[in-house]
Amino acid sequence: MTTPNTPAAIGRILILGGTGFVGRTLCEKLAEADPATRLVVPTRRLKHGAAMRVLPTIDLQQADVHDDATLQRLVAGCSAVVNLVAILHGSAAAFEHVHVALPRRLAAACLNAGVRRVVQVSALGIATSNAPPGQTAPSDYLRSKTQGEAVLRDSGLALTLLRPSVIFGAEDRFTNLFAELQQVAPVIPLAGSNARFQPVWVDDVAAAIVRCLQDPATVGVTYECTGPDEMTLSQIVRYAGRWAGCERPQIALPGWAATLQARTMEWLPGGPLMSRDNLRSMQVPNVASGLLPGLPALGIEPTAMAAVAPGYLQARFQRPLLDRWRARAHRG
Repeated sequence: MTTPNTPAAIGRILILGGTGFVGRTLCEKLAEADPATRLVVPTRRLKHGAAMRVLPTIDLQQADVHDDATLQRLVAGCSAVVNLVAILHGSAAAFEHVHVALPRRLAAACLNAGVRRVVQVSALGIATSNAPPGQTAPSDYLRSKTQGEAVLRDSGLALTLLRPSVIFGAEDRFTNLFAELQQVAPVIPLAGSNARFQPVWVDDVAAAIVRCLQDPATVGVTYECTGPDEMTLSQIVRYAGRWAGCERPQIALPGWAATLQARTMEWLPGGPLMSRDNLRSMQVPNVASGLLPGLPALGIEPTAMAAVAPGYLQARFQRPLLDRWRARAHRG
């Protein structure tokens, strides 16, 4: 839940990853905050952003942001850049390409174009200067996120970093996925059941990005974006099933079984639901450290999952079932 504020003029914004889950919500928030803002949203395939064309301020462009010349062209004339591009699954080389090489290209393009303002969406759990000596991130994902932050921080850009916990919302692949699994499986074998998260609503993350773009005082600050409730993965799965009307029993997998399950899932067509690198990431609590400012510092009251998720999960999973029952009743 956000508190009222008077929007400041933002200008022309390049949004990398703007057609994704967070990006779509961010574009809507920016359009509401300042109708004069022009949003440049590159995408590999224009069909990925087709639904966003209804926003009058969107300049949707087919482009490869990993190409230096293309990125330089996109940055030119912008007042700020928001980088949302990230992957959860892949090889060490893939993580490096997306989380390290792209920020390096972005920094070079911004400096060449004279664009200094960048908001980078990173992740909780990465290695920081506050970590104990010798402590490093346990996964390729977290290590690459750490390196990507360092690249931008060392570039001299006017940088704001946001580190969200797992993000939920009506179009997420988190709560919806667990609800889908419980619709078809009688029992849920769960790896990393005790992993800790502090789920944050996508609208709150998008609102935080808007505030950072509006307020120059956020330059040089890192914010931890978390919801009000700390939850284990087991609790999140249970609630997702309950709100969708299909809660199933869980079996907490021991380490060896979790690794075997993740290894098997890595070979699933269409991309893995879980990987061994994901398991290693979950060794680090995905919760606020308390050492950095959070959403309240941006004037945003974090929204609990229980206030939002039941509505969209019930609408998606329970209403179709009721409709089928009604149809059968009418046929009878």
